[in-house]
This record gives sequence, structure tokens and C-alpha cells, in this order.
Amino acid sequence: MSFEEQTSATVNSLKCENCGAILHYAPGTNSLRCEYCGTMNVIADEAAVTAIHPVDYEDFILAQQQHTEPTQQAVVVKCVSCGAATTLLPNVTADACPFCASPLVIDTAQTTAILQPHYVLPFVINDQTALQYFRKWMDKLWFAPSDLVKKVKNSSSQQLKGVYIPHWSYDTDTHTAYTGQRGEYYYVTESYTTEVNGKTEHHTRQVRKTAWYDASGAVNNNFRDVLVSASPSLPLKMAKILEPWHLDQLKAYDGRYLSGFRAELYQTNAEQALGIAKKRIDPDIRDTICDDIGGDEQQIEEYQVQYNNLGLKYILLPVWISAYRYNNKLYHFVVNAATGEVTGDRPYSWMKIVGLILAIILGFAVIYLMSQA
Repeated sequence: MSFEEQTSATVNSLKCENCGAILHYAPGTNSLRCEYCGTMNVIADEAAVTAIHPVDYEDFILAQQQHTEPTQQAVVVKCVSCGAATTLLPNVTADACPFCASPLVIDTAQTTAILQPHYVLPFVINDQTALQYFRKWMDKLWFAPSDLVKKVKNSSSQQLKGVYIPHWSYDTDTHTAYTGQRGEYYYVTESYTTEVNGKTEHHTRQVRKTAWYDASGAVNNNFRDVLVSASPSLPLKMAKILEPWHLDQLKAYDGRYLSGFRAELYQTNAEQALGIAKKRIDPDIRDTICDDIGGDEQQIEEYQVQYNNLGLKYILLPVWISAYRYNNKLYHFVVNAATGEVTGDRPYSWMKIVGLILAIILGFAVIYLMSQA
């Protein structure tokens, strides 16, 4: 069965009552839409979330080790160029990788048991709106090559691929014991001499010193929804720019929200992602320690963090993505399909940069000549 065909009930809900065609999720709605006759089918209320909550991290890891976590069958194709593994839409005979634009070898697609997500954030922005956001973003890139800007303005929304990117979301309450030093400023009066008009003068000045005192204690922090992208296909810096996400709008996982879209499989597992999450929250913990030490300066010597009430959610977040080549180099851009935030790679026009430098030099030259007149 395909990623969209997990149960007979889901299969039936994906079929248009009028013409029998496969229905696709309509972004920004709670309905499936037939692309042939326009029929709209509302997704049943059981997909709604009354309380979004994580699962216990240790229980989750144990269930994975014992292979008791819920899974589903999906037709998956792996890109031979970049390694991204995504689900394959039904009845597709030719396609390109959304992350690197390389042709996908459809014949290598395999039906695989994959972990079922806990939650999904449905698409809000459709492909036409996403293209408008990208064009506005490109217009602000002053040094983008003119021919590329023209190419983008003439592009169609068909070049965009709707993809659900896998993420891990962590909750934890930390307790951190630390040792360090508290620095407190004090001032002393120092005398000094200086030469003024050939004469020696005596003066005094206040000099700041720091007295250091041992400090120790414990602090508590509460973290919610620390997001880690489970996709190396989407660079970490891009994933951060796409934040924040409207996680309060998550839906309990329902395959119908994925109808018509792809979903990438996670390649960073929950244990690896936890290590990344710990690094993300570490600066906040250190800031709390410094606040607790007090004084004018702080030095942290050692600290040990206990991660209590550790929970996670495996979620899918929606993006529109497009890869394009310019001067034989690959570039790609991504639109947050919930907020419209845009990020991406961009080439530079060295002719525009050189032209600006020459214009600045010419401007200074004109100003100088006018001042000498």
C-alpha cells in the first residue's frame, strides 16, 4: 500500500464520491478536494487534537527497540544523488528529487514499514501563494543575477514540490547543579604623573578591580517544543530560519492530510536528535546559572544537567521546496507552508557588485572634485 493508503477506511475517504478520482488535501482547509470535478470532502473531526502532548522518551526508545511502535507501509524512493528518501506519490512514473532536482529512479522504489508520526501540521499556503512569497524574496536580493530574477518571475508553481519534513520535538524540565565564581567590582584610587607643557603633573584616578568569590548552587529550567529537524536534506541553518512554526495548530496524524504531498523519512533518529536538542538549550541553561550566581561577572567552572520528564513528539512540518541550477551550480529555496517564511541559497552577480563599487568610487571622486573647486 502507498503512503496514502494505510487502511481501507482511508482509501475510501480519499476517493471522490462523484468521479472516483483520488482526492488531495486542500491547503488552508480541513478538506480533501477533487482536482477533476472540484468536490470537497471534509476530514472527519477525529483528526482534531484536543490536547497536544509528548510521549515519554524512554518508553518511545524502548518501543522502537522492541519494534512495538506503530508503523505503516509506504512506497519510498531514495535519491542516488543526495540520499534523501521520500514517499512516492501514487501512479507516478517519472519524477525529480525535491531537494536536488536530480531524476529519481522510480524502478528502485520499495514498499517499506516506516514509523508513524504522532502529529502533522497541515499545509496552509498553496503553491501559487508560495511562489508569490518567493518572488518577493528574490526581488529583495539586490545582487542576484538579472537573468535569474527574470527566470524566477517567469516560473510556474509546478516547479514547487510540497514536502512534509520530519522533526523531533522535545520537552524537558532540567535541574542543573553548578560550581563557579562570582565577580564583584570595586574601585581603588591610583596616583599617576603626566607631562603637560613640559611640566610634571600629579593626578589620581579610579581603577576598577574585580573580587572573585566561590559560588555554587542549582537552577531549574523548563523547555517545551525544542525542535530538531530530522532531515539532513534541509540544512540546519535553513531549518532555523523557517522557525517559528504554529505548533499549537498540530493535528493528530491522519494520512489524509498528506494526500497529494510527499513526506521525507527521518534520517536523524530520536537519540541523535536529542543530542542536538541538548546543545540548543545549553545556552539558556548557562544564562540561568549566570543569573543565579549574580554579581557583576560570572565564571562557570562545572555543571551537571539532569533531564527530567523528558518527552518527545515525532511530527511532520510542511514546506514548499524547489531546486534549480544556475551556471551549473545547484541552488534551492524553501517556503514555510504554514507562515510564508522564505529562505534559500542565492547566487551573486559579480557584475552588479563591481558596478556598485565603481559607482561608490565615482561618487567620492565627484564629491572630492566639487570640494576642491
